[in-house]
Amino acid sequence: MRRLGKRWGRELSRVEFAVEEVPEVEPWFDGPVPLGRTVPGEGGRPVRIVVFRRPVEARAAGDQELGRLIRDLLVEEIADLLGLSPESVDPSYDE
Repeated sequence: MRRLGKRWGRELSRVEFAVEEVPEVEPWFDGPVPLGRTVPGEGGRPVRIVVFRRPVEARAAGDQELGRLIRDLLVEEIADLLGLSPESVDPSYDE
């Protein structure tokens, strides 16, 4: 996030980043467990990008992959929020 913050600091100044253990899903939910979510800001609250720790850890095979998975997740959420491609947000996204 430090590197992305340097590049997109002004655009992300009203964005809050958080880590939660697991997402809340309905019992009948049938699909892959979300790794993250962007929560719209309402009532003067900032937009919030949340990373779900346990699903991310379960999907990664080691620390290096965990770092890449978190980076890719944040880049994708930021890109969606700003209406840009992930490669525009972080040129190293595809590496």
